[in-house]
Amino acid sequence: MKNKTEVIEYINELKNYQGYVQFSHRPIDKEKDIFIDIQPKVEDEKGFIYEASFCNELESITIKQLNDSWKIATTDIKNIKTEDIQTYLTDIKELPNIKMAQIWEAKEDELCEGMEVKKLQKVVFIGFEKGEKNDNSTI
Repeated sequence: MKNKTEVIEYINELKNYQGYVQFSHRPIDKEKDIFIDIQPKVEDEKGFIYEASFCNELESITIKQLNDSWKIATTDIKNIKTEDIQTYLTDIKELPNIKMAQIWEAKEDELCEGMEVKKLQKVVFIGFEKGEKNDNSTI
């Protein structure tokens, strides 16, 4: 868990990651909050970072605000299967769509006589879709 200052410093120290930041007090600003071909850099603002996601080819980082602290979770994404990747439209015009990966884990299931069943553990940000940008937005 990190405090407000520590989470901003953590984000600003990331190198070779792409991602986004969502602040509590305003909509996402594509000039200040989206990091595709530039290093992440955020400033301390009136509000706070509600959530943020970053990734490179090896890991995905999810930052969530919880009460007066921020939880940072990293997930290994080296071996994500193509069928576990989904693309979502963004609400911001002229930005690439977002790619998310589903992380599944085999666990014993008492409803299946103790056999292992793949269960969804989490969904993580794995980047922006290369190619066409979202031109259907009204923002």
